[in-house]
Amino acid sequence: MLDRLETTLRVRGGARLEGSIATHGAKNAALPIMAAALLARGTVTLHRVPRITDVSVMWSLLEALGARLRYEGDNTVTIDASNVDSYRAPYALVRKLAASFDIVGPLLGRFGRAEVPLPGGCILGTRATDMHEQAFVALGCEVRNAHGYLIAESTRKRLQGATIEFRMPSVGATKNAMLAAVTAEGVTTIRNVAMEPEVIDLGEFLNAMGAKIGGLGTDILTIEGVAELHGGEYTIIPDRIVTGTLLLAGAITRGDVTVTACRPDHVESFLAKLQECGVDVTFGEDWIRVDGSTISGGTDILTAPYPAFPTDLQPQMVSFLCVAPGTSVVEESIFNARFSYANELLRMGADVRVSMESNTAVIKGVAQLSGAPVEAPDIRAGAALVIAGLAAIGETEIIGLEYIDRGYERLEELLSDLGAQVQRSSGVTPLVEPAGLLETREYPRVSSAAG
Repeated sequence: MLDRLETTLRVRGGARLEGSIATHGAKNAALPIMAAALLARGTVTLHRVPRITDVSVMWSLLEALGARLRYEGDNTVTIDASNVDSYRAPYALVRKLAASFDIVGPLLGRFGRAEVPLPGGCILGTRATDMHEQAFVALGCEVRNAHGYLIAESTRKRLQGATIEFRMPSVGATKNAMLAAVTAEGVTTIRNVAMEPEVIDLGEFLNAMGAKIGGLGTDILTIEGVAELHGGEYTIIPDRIVTGTLLLAGAITRGDVTVTACRPDHVESFLAKLQECGVDVTFGEDWIRVDGSTISGGTDILTAPYPAFPTDLQPQMVSFLCVAPGTSVVEESIFNARFSYANELLRMGADVRVSMESNTAVIKGVAQLSGAPVEAPDIRAGAALVIAGLAAIGETEIIGLEYIDRGYERLEELLSDLGAQVQRSSGVTPLVEPAGLLETREYPRVSSAAG
């Protein structure tokens, strides 16, 4: 008989969340910035790196290439890439993480060659690499796919500056084009770039290391190539998706929650939708407070590139709309398989109808959700099921906690600090026979005042 190790999260709903909690560093900024350290001729020190499994995978990937990494305190990481001597990334690591594809640009900038497996990570729909390849070819590379690897090689000793225009804003392609172009010879102009805060943070990190990138925060970047980057110190921005998730946890329980050490300007479109639902939202320079006792209805949402409503908050928002009065319509324009979690919400008594043709969900608010065993299909869907469980009657058991751990640092502890009843459980489950009793471990409440 074969066994498997399952880790689950048990959420007992009904508690009104109250209090203040700090968000952690942004996953989607930390990962490309760690990859960018491959370009530095010196030690890079990064502050506010979240302790999540996606960071652990990127850590292992950099070590496999020859870099030396260590923790200096809870959330500070130093990276020394001086001994990196390989431009071929191992498939076993890359398949676990879509962001591992961010290393192509730095490897090209450092070696003029990169061999990286096609990206893995959550199955949210098509993850095309054609715009990445467009950028590499424009910079003077020959690109081919062979045996599941993307192989790019410069036709000259150094990459050459070029004009690149993307057909649509792509976060991944923008990052890789920036990372390859910062040490190219001459000037590179990139048009129709992604303007997400995490892309800007990567650019500001590169500039702090000696790059010359102009136009950050606009849709046109101008990059004057430099011979090399130096080491240095940098603090990663707060995670706007964690910020939104914690605020929704407060709002869905009709609670009063303040998220600190965050960037309100990074979540303006999200906050506007909460206000449309009647949630009382106030904020200052680095904090946001929501009072969910005033919820009056639902809203309609279209996900789109920043500064529009973020796709990574769509599942969590749908959970919230499941208990908001009236009917809401959510259209997903980024990923074609993002609604895979909807059937799990149906198990909890939600009224959600998904059209695969239009990639749209129609949500009719119900008076109450009910706890049920559910399974997380990806990072943000897992967080959405946690949020739904907080508002449900009884206990919700969420299988697939390993997905949540990829993007959230100790989510159960953060929620416990706000008064939620959340418990992590792990145990061995037979694959052919019914599962036995699980070993449980309840996390104590800890202070999360620090960023």
